Amino acid sequence: MKTIGLLGGMSWESTAHYYSGLNKGVKAELGGLHSAKIAMYSVDFAPVEAMQHKGDLQGLAAVMIDGAKRIEAAGADFMLICTNTMHEFVPDMEPEINIPILHIADATAEVIKESGIKKVGLLGTAFTMEKAFYKDRLIEKHGIDVITPGADERKAVHDIIYQELCLGEIKDASKAVYLRIIDRLAEKGAEAVILGCTEIGMLVKPQDTNVKLLDTTEIHAEKAVEMAIKE
Repeated sequence: MKTIGLLGGMSWESTAHYYSGLNKGVKAELGGLHSAKIAMYSVDFAPVEAMQHKGDLQGLAAVMIDGAKRIEAAGADFMLICTNTMHEFVPDMEPEINIPILHIADATAEVIKESGIKKVGLLGTAFTMEKAFYKDRLIEKHGIDVITPGADERKAVHDIIYQELCLGEIKDASKAVYLRIIDRLAEKGAEAVILGCTEIGMLVKPQDTNVKLLDTTEIHAEKAVEMAIKE
């Protein structure tokens, strides 16, 4: 079994779901007392969040490169970044390490294409919804049509992530906001909606809506289990 590297802490709430999902996935595949081999480095999220909102891309890249090097040194065979937003720095990280990064957008795109879906809605932080690093990868590399909510709705989604979900706060009123936005994306032609922030799955569940939801945390962890146990 390969050792999975996890770069987490952004936030630790969603990283805990990764750890649980990986171990449950390995046990489901191999049975008995099997669990995942994991090398994890978890950052302090407060300075990372401050740099995100200041737009300190150089500082953020340095944090991500440092974390990746630590994970490689700990013996990981490949690694996951336990957040959608910080995949912006994959191009900075890859030249600095010798192990592959399993990209969350690629893992999600595989599921989308296997389902025959052509058009998806994307929810996430403002960085993920508005910058090119995530949407363009889905559009240009995988041929998937991506739509996002309007400006006011993007702000609502973003604020709930940082002010509530990253703090472990789950509120019914916020769930209602998300479900209205998901319905509007479906009205605009989205055949499914990507929960493109690893915390959103804590708030919105598949049983909450008739719209197909793609939980990137679950998808990413499932793909990592496949890679880890594949001979």
